[in-house]
Amino acid sequence: MFGDFAPGLVHFTDDALFGDAWQRPQLSARDRSLVTVAALTTGGNAEQLTFHLQYAKDNGVTEEELIEAITHLAFYAGWPKAFSAMAVAEQVFRTS
Repeated sequence: MFGDFAPGLVHFTDDALFGDAWQRPQLSARDRSLVTVAALTTGGNAEQLTFHLQYAKDNGVTEEELIEAITHLAFYAGWPKAFSAMAVAEQVFRTS
């Protein structure tokens, strides 16, 4: 995505984040996806959720579980963040 523009960021994303951090055996990819969706939702980073919601599905998290996780986060992260995340989830799930 940013290979020519920001090769360092792409390198760290591919090698350190998805290569090293995501491959650690202490958590499954499924659990890492749930944690990541929760962190992005609570941080208000809805723009990153498009990728990570689909990635979570690819890692075995169901749409129902992701919707429930976002609903649950409304009580802890705040309603506006949960609504923003749910809007992204609806877009991702209705087009996939």
